[in-house]
Formats: sequence, structure tokens, C-alpha cells
Amino acid sequence: MRAVRIHGKQDMRLEDVPAPEPGPGQVAIRPTYVGICGSDLHYFSDGAAGIFRIVDPLIPGHEMSGTIESDPSGRYEPGTPVTVHPSTWGPPSDGPRHTWAGGSFLGSASTSPHTHGAMAERLIVTVDQVRPLPAGLSLRTAALVEPLAVALHALSVAPVHGRRVLVSGSGPIGLLTAAAALAQGAAEVWCADVRSGPLERATTLGASEVVDVSQAGLPESAFDVVFECAGLPQTVHPLLQACRRGGTLVQVGNVPNSDRPVNLAPIVSKEITLRGVFRYDAEIDEAITMLAGNPQIEAVITHELALEDVQDAFAVAADSQASGKVIVRVG
Repeated sequence: MRAVRIHGKQDMRLEDVPAPEPGPGQVAIRPTYVGICGSDLHYFSDGAAGIFRIVDPLIPGHEMSGTIESDPSGRYEPGTPVTVHPSTWGPPSDGPRHTWAGGSFLGSASTSPHTHGAMAERLIVTVDQVRPLPAGLSLRTAALVEPLAVALHALSVAPVHGRRVLVSGSGPIGLLTAAAALAQGAAEVWCADVRSGPLERATTLGASEVVDVSQAGLPESAFDVVFECAGLPQTVHPLLQACRRGGTLVQVGNVPNSDRPVNLAPIVSKEITLRGVFRYDAEIDEAITMLAGNPQIEAVITHELALEDVQDAFAVAADSQASGKVIVRVG
């Protein structure tokens, strides 16, 4: 089969490799579309995503849709349109299961051997990871299920119905967070960024207001809920200032594992709740339902390129001014 494999920093190849076979409790899927995530970009540009460094060739991709090729258990017929939950869970521990240590994640170097992702002509997952798609939800739109689940998990810790919301960072996750907040009945959704391209896409999705924070400040004490989706620790203080008294700031974007000075005074004086979120759990099922009922969210996808053009696809995805969500057409 053909597969995209990242061998190390700036070394990505489309190669012919042996096709894996499903074992007990597993199914084989033919991926159709695979989204490019920020972690995929880091694996290519840096040879690592956070603390996880590539030591063997890694097939990237955890945002996917496709069709069942074979299911030895007989639960799914060949050709069934599906997406997958990219996680498996480690031994039970304290806290939500998606924070437990010892699990795996598609397209990740966090395990040894690495857990290969979906940017290949065959993907093997456990039958419990499979999520069949409802009639009417296209495979193209379904490539957004996984990143939308990230947004929905953020909204689960800070309900937005009837509230004034600010989304800081209008990349794909920020855009999906804004779209989900609108779908869940937020009174207003403002989007902030330092680039015109992402803000234009936020306007297209229906944002109430957009703010280029390189040119203008945010209104002070104006928002009930603020979502930081860019992973920029230096923005935390101005976002705390933008929170209303009793408001909530949710850290959605992954931040560097390093010490950073942050002025925490507004948390105290305004009794702001600061929440962190990590991936998601059951929200992936909610994401399928939301996409089926809100097809306009597909506008987050700005580019679709063929598997043969994967190098170009990664280059476009790295240009956040020019692109929103970039997907690779595998099948």
C-alpha cells in the first residue's frame, strides 16, 4: 500500500509499504480523507510534537474518514462509511480517561513502537474505535469530526448558550470552536487573531465580530467565556482582562512545557475560573451529530489535495494566513 511516512525533521516520503492485516478485535479501513493537524505539522517541521520525538518512520494523521474494508467480527459491512476515535485508553487511573497514562493515539510518536495514523491506503483500528456515519454526512465533511470533538470538549467545561463568547486564535480549532459555540446558541461569538485570512474565515462562519489584535485591543471585562485556541501563553493576561467578573477562561491550545510569567491578579479580583482541556472522550459522537445537522461547518475546510501532493498539502497547511483546515484525499 502507499503511505506517507515522516522519517524525521523535514523528511516526509510517500512510500510503498506492506499493508497491515487486522487481528482479533480489529477492522481494516480504507481512508478517504485525512486532515492535517498542528501535531502533524510539528512532526514534519521539527521531527517531534512536544516531548514526543520520531525515532522510527511514522505515518501521520488522526483526523480521518473512510470506509470499512473488512471486519472479521462481522459487525460492519464492507463499504460502511466511518470515522474513528483515535484514542485507546491506558490502565484506569484518577481523572477523565482521556488523561490516563499508557494509552495510544493515531499518528503519534508517544508510544514505542509509534502508533501509525491514517495517511495511508489501509488503517487498522480496534472495532471499538469505529464510528459509523449517518446518512447524509459526507466523507469530506466527516474529516472534521475529530477536531470538532476538541472544540466540543472545550465547550463542555464552559457552557455558552445565551452567553457572550470570545475565541482567541482563528486557526482550524478556533474556527471550529466558534462554529460549535454558534450552533449551541451563544448570544455573541467574537473571534480574535493577528492575521486577516483567519478572521475572514471567521466572518464567513458567522462570527458576530472579529478583532485584529495586532491593530486593536479587546474590550475589557466584556465576555462570559473566553477560549484560548492558539497556544500562546503570552495572551493569557489580556484574555483574563477581557473576561467578565465571574467569567471562565478555557485553555484549549497546547502550550509549551516551560515556565512563563503570567499576571494572575484578574483571576483573584474578578473571580475568574481558569480551565484546561485535553483532547476529548465521548464528544466525538456529539461531533458527528453536530456536523450532520450543521453542514455549513464544512466551510472550515479550505484546501483539498491528493495523496501524491502531500508535500504541497503540508506547505499550504503551514501557511495559516492562506489556509484553514487542509485535507488530503487518500482514496
